[in-house]
Amino acid sequence: MSHNSTVFSQLLKLVSRHEFEADAKRHHRGQKLRKMSRWSQFVAMSLGQLAGRSSLRDIVSNLQVQGHKLYHVGVRPVSRSSLARVNEQQPYTLYEALFERLLRRCQPVAPGHGFRFKNKLYSLDASTIDLCLSMFPWAKFRQTKGAIKLHMGMDHEGYLPSFLTITDGKTQDIIAARALTLPKHSIVVVDRGYSAYDWFSQLNTSGIYFVTRARKHMRYAVKRRHPVTGGQGITSDQTIGFTSERGKNYPHALRRIGYKDLETGKHFFFLTNNFTLAAKTIADIYKSRWQIELFFKWIKQNLKVKSFVGTSKNAVMTQIWVAMCMYLLLSYIKFMNRIGWSLQQILRVLQLNLFERRPLLELFTVGLKPPDPPARQLQLAWS
Repeated sequence: MSHNSTVFSQLLKLVSRHEFEADAKRHHRGQKLRKMSRWSQFVAMSLGQLAGRSSLRDIVSNLQVQGHKLYHVGVRPVSRSSLARVNEQQPYTLYEALFERLLRRCQPVAPGHGFRFKNKLYSLDASTIDLCLSMFPWAKFRQTKGAIKLHMGMDHEGYLPSFLTITDGKTQDIIAARALTLPKHSIVVVDRGYSAYDWFSQLNTSGIYFVTRARKHMRYAVKRRHPVTGGQGITSDQTIGFTSERGKNYPHALRRIGYKDLETGKHFFFLTNNFTLAAKTIADIYKSRWQIELFFKWIKQNLKVKSFVGTSKNAVMTQIWVAMCMYLLLSYIKFMNRIGWSLQQILRVLQLNLFERRPLLELFTVGLKPPDPPARQLQLAWS
């Protein structure tokens, strides 16, 4: 019978230990760690994410129970106090650097975005994570409320979080967007919260296309009307120019496309500086922006990014960046092995087999089908 290390160990082997230790030296603060290492911290926090552990005590207890199976992971059981101290004191930037390394590994094997055009396609959005102000006083958002905000640029090739910034809850979405550097000729999709005409002008000058929804009561003049194809929901295709004082910040020509959803009957108007793609394609591009909403929903439901095992800013940032690293590891497994399951199904199977000694890929290829989605809660009928 062949020997296999645990599924958890095989998963962590996808992270280069040599590169991790080199990054750990660069992102170290204070005296040399004696009781535990940054690798031990990463293993513990990764277990917390994959196994859905809700506290430091829960994570440490799980490691102690599986102590005889940690040999191949390269760690020993850690104490709660040591893990809490490292989370609080050692810079979270180590896991930010690890995220960048994993992202570069995922990008070449990610599937395409599904459109015929060759341009890179990105969606920008942000999601707020509420915090208790009394426990997280550094995250003051409002007078009695705390929050942090995840600003993300999603690459539609594989739906990967290619740009990620974590700020306080007060930071406006457009401020984080201005700091992004997007490749030339790429297409970026944003909602109306990013409607800053000077930023649109900056994108246009840089050779970047944008697609967004038009604001209500927008003042403009129609310069040209283009023919539309019936039966696709397109109601208008116009070249326009802004006429308002604020619109002077965007002095270029713009395309305004009207679209009526044939299922819901709702009418939408989109703005873009791309005059090459078909009007229906522009409407489909904006519709694909929903994938970034699904991403935020997924990580909040399946990873630990809403409840935290530490209260300091560094501990919170550490937990979030480790969660993002786990998302990339799951995506890499899916892409490399062309697994047709959803990431939620893959995570669910891993949770049940983390410390089983069997080949990792066997979980998804040998005589198994994806687990069924959880059944809806039974509803009682009152007579």
